[in-house]
Amino acid sequence: MRKGFDNEKYLKMQSEHIRERISQFDNKLYLEFGGKLFDDYHASRVLPGFEPDSKLQMLLQLKDQAEIVVVISAEDIEANKVRGDYGITYDMDVLRLIDAFQEEGLFVGSVCLTRWANQPSAELFRKKLQQMGIRSYRHYSIPGYPTDVVRIVSDQGYGKNEYIETERPLVVITAPGPGSGKMATCLSQLYHEYKRGVKAGYAKFETFPIWNLELKHPVNLAYEAATADLNDLNMIDPFHLNAYGETTVNYNRDIEIFPVVNAMFELIAGKSPYKSPTDMGVNMAGNCIFDDEACRAASKQEVIRRYYKCIDDLKRTGETKDSKEKLESLLNEAGVQVGDRRVAVAALKKERETGHPAAAIELGDGTVVTGKTSDLLGASAACLLNALKTLAGIDHERELVSPKAIQPIQTLKTEYLGSRNPRLHTDEILIALSASVAEDELAKLAMEQIPNLKGCEAHSTVLLSSVDESLFKRLGLNLTCEPKYEEDGRKYHKH
Repeated sequence: MRKGFDNEKYLKMQSEHIRERISQFDNKLYLEFGGKLFDDYHASRVLPGFEPDSKLQMLLQLKDQAEIVVVISAEDIEANKVRGDYGITYDMDVLRLIDAFQEEGLFVGSVCLTRWANQPSAELFRKKLQQMGIRSYRHYSIPGYPTDVVRIVSDQGYGKNEYIETERPLVVITAPGPGSGKMATCLSQLYHEYKRGVKAGYAKFETFPIWNLELKHPVNLAYEAATADLNDLNMIDPFHLNAYGETTVNYNRDIEIFPVVNAMFELIAGKSPYKSPTDMGVNMAGNCIFDDEACRAASKQEVIRRYYKCIDDLKRTGETKDSKEKLESLLNEAGVQVGDRRVAVAALKKERETGHPAAAIELGDGTVVTGKTSDLLGASAACLLNALKTLAGIDHERELVSPKAIQPIQTLKTEYLGSRNPRLHTDEILIALSASVAEDELAKLAMEQIPNLKGCEAHSTVLLSSVDESLFKRLGLNLTCEPKYEEDGRKYHKH
């Protein structure tokens, strides 16, 4: 795939920039860490060349200086809030994050429970942390937050919070999801540090929007599409423009809260170290784009994918957390339409030719492979098999899995497992293919191509079952679907 982002340069430049920021303060920096740390697939899609674990790798370059504090809202624990991508509650995700950090050799100092009000579930979680030997601290809701700055920056505000004991110069504040209280935790710590005579600093690390790309750059538009459920808006930073005469991009929530944050800095430290929200950030991603056109093209595809996800959700459930109108507006701003998705065009063409559901995959070299519905295979399974054949240079007429091998699987599905659909799903065709490897060198060659599907584009002319969707995701394929079911009038997709 055409790359446009220099990942090695990013790791080096980003870690150096954070070290510089630490040195600007009293060798103590609280870094609010936004976005996904281990698996930032959005960034890897819109900045081709960016590795999903780049932020983790960057932190590993600073691991001798860094410690991590995981922040979770006690209200989210009590509400049993669940992460949509992992399907686990926020409190369980805190434990998952701690394990993941420690496996990488990063030091996790403690957990901070924000908005603490003696919630029973939060109390139980705190006891669990104690039994595991993990330190925890309680921060409280402050009346008038965030506007009553005088109260917040006082012994009745931040002063009531427990001071988090930290050991290292860089304290990374992260959380299972948004709204956990990362910024408030950082500022509370600054208040306590200054009371102790330590002139600590605060900085914010968010990959998007990228401050030194133009406002309507497709990379920044793709970020708006990704946060269509939050109503985030990219904006020109008026504080930065006023202070430096330089146009930079930030987003509405940081711009709106900046006067309040600035007033808190002044009360805590006597004066603010920053003149704008952009000043607070440390993101270097924009400096590591070497092929702007490749990133523009990738980001435009991301906007189209986000739109497809929205209309698919509407078809499946009648509702969506995203704003369809906003996504339609972003398609217009990016200058694209659904017809600009090559795999969608190819799949729909195959559907018209065959009269049945079809699928298409665009490989890394731009080749588009299609698959049709047959008595043996669903369209997505056929397309996946054809893609592996193409990657391996195997003639499409060559059978890698014989019908004789498929028929017993169909019998198992329909006669013993109660399925009404005899055709093989994507996972089933891969299992059947793997069973052929021992006796067929070409089947083995096709299997070895599976890693080359990562990052490829895929489209189905019908909504897929959760089994097929899950497999495409695990293979790293960027899947979109037409918002319709294989059978007219179907309200629910059976596996």
